[in-house]
Amino acid sequence: MTVSFEPLPAIPLDSWRPTKETLHRFAQIVGKVALAKGIRRNHWWHMTYRLTARGWTTVPLGSARNGPVFTCAFDFFDHVLRIATDQGIEVEIDLIDQSVATFYGDVLHGLRDLDVDVVLAHPHPFDLPDARRPFEDDDEHRDYDPDKAQHAFRVQSQVGRILEEFSATYSGKISPVQLFWHTFDIAVQRFSPRHIELPDTVDSVTREAYSREVISSGFWFGDDKVPEPTFYSYTAPEPAGLAERPLTPAGAYWVASGAGHSAYYPYDTARATADPVGAALEFFQSVYANGAELAGWDADQLVCWGGITDPVLREKGWPEWPD
Repeated sequence: MTVSFEPLPAIPLDSWRPTKETLHRFAQIVGKVALAKGIRRNHWWHMTYRLTARGWTTVPLGSARNGPVFTCAFDFFDHVLRIATDQGIEVEIDLIDQSVATFYGDVLHGLRDLDVDVVLAHPHPFDLPDARRPFEDDDEHRDYDPDKAQHAFRVQSQVGRILEEFSATYSGKISPVQLFWHTFDIAVQRFSPRHIELPDTVDSVTREAYSREVISSGFWFGDDKVPEPTFYSYTAPEPAGLAERPLTPAGAYWVASGAGHSAYYPYDTARATADPVGAALEFFQSVYANGAELAGWDADQLVCWGGITDPVLREKGWPEWPD
């Protein structure tokens, strides 16, 4: 039997909003474990998730000075959080039939069983409507539909491949393709070497995230402000005249965002094209080209088409690995 393949499956926000709201808080709980136990990396790269073929995983956490080393991985086929150590032991925590409060308790209990000592500095949601409510008191968010969670991951997986393909065209400093648990978006950031001086009033999270000039490209499922799944991109700091630049493909547009602008391209607009993947890549490249030109980046030196930096090999195409 032939199974039809859809590069970008439909995922209207309202089709899975209750599951999304619960899963977002699950992600924040484990993300805060990564924040507490990861080895700090520039721009907070130690606390984000990476995509696997089955879900999300933290980077390896813990220290060589006081183990164990461990990872926390969401599996959207078995519908568990799997916490595994370098000592060959693991615990599994169910995602189904859990409130945020019970999931939080199970995560802490599972870490203790693995001899992982962790204290969360702020054990409550970040930048969500219930940010003042501790995780241990949240019995409200308890919706987790396994089919909807798996479908949402499928969308993320496809978008992750698009962002990886886009990343392959850049040879400068670039982040991993990563899922940010605080905003629940998947993104990749391209940096220039230029340091950015931010006012003393800017919070420490923002200061580290934007300490270098950056062009960010990503996707989120939508929220109350943007109630549809959307590709996005922005340049920070924003160069003068950026929002006056035309965007491609058709359907991409600029919106006011904070003190600057972001470019949006609706996910469903891409889906309606003959080549949804190509349309998304065209959007990311369009925003990058505009931002890099106006910010004065040496785009010719930073280009890396097909993941190849050597000009001779680039002319020949994808090289065979030598025997």
